[in-house]
Amino acid sequence: MAGVSMSTAAPLAPADLTTTEQESVARRAVFGSDLSILSEIYQPDVNLSVWNREIDPALKGEAEALIASDPSFQKSLGMRADEAPAALQNFFPKQNYDALRADIAWLVDAFSYLFDLREVGLRLAVLDKAMCPKFHVDKVPCRLITTYTGVATEWLPHDRVNRRFLGPDAPTLVGSEPGICESGDIEILETGAVALLKGESWEGNEGCGLVHRSPSIEDQSRRLLLTLDFA
Repeated sequence: MAGVSMSTAAPLAPADLTTTEQESVARRAVFGSDLSILSEIYQPDVNLSVWNREIDPALKGEAEALIASDPSFQKSLGMRADEAPAALQNFFPKQNYDALRADIAWLVDAFSYLFDLREVGLRLAVLDKAMCPKFHVDKVPCRLITTYTGVATEWLPHDRVNRRFLGPDAPTLVGSEPGICESGDIEILETGAVALLKGESWEGNEGCGLVHRSPSIEDQSRRLLLTLDFA
């Protein structure tokens, strides 16, 4: 699908966060090739909004170069949204990651603008195994994730989840295999896609947070994952 240039895309307009009553409606996921699809996360019945952008070759190349040069790279940072470019100046061990740095700074700006945030929590990590291998929901209002290279996040449609099997106290079946879903129900985000995952702490979304997990990673493979959170 056609993407939107990071240098020319217009900022997202923030929407009203004041939801006072939980909506008794089914949840759905929305996808689009235009940046504006992300603002659909404000719809009460949407718990996943995905911008299926195309990754620039230079950006993908830098992500792969970072994995090759530092296969255990992991870094977290809290920052003021308006200081992202400066805060990221020394984020990488070397200074030749201009495209990656610019993309992260742009996503921080878009994320903070959409949710009217003064500060954002950022985590960028090279992963060689599933960080969160079990299906779960996040106890946050909303989280942005994007996988720059490697296999991306797995998720479940809301109407295909048996939430009895979520959490540490959930019952299990023979072989300790959770009965949360059928194997054919599992969806996978596209590599490079920018996704907003609505969590359990979003007002009115209690019990309806998007169910997802980290993908399994084959031997010798790695992925580069970025997450942004409310700080």
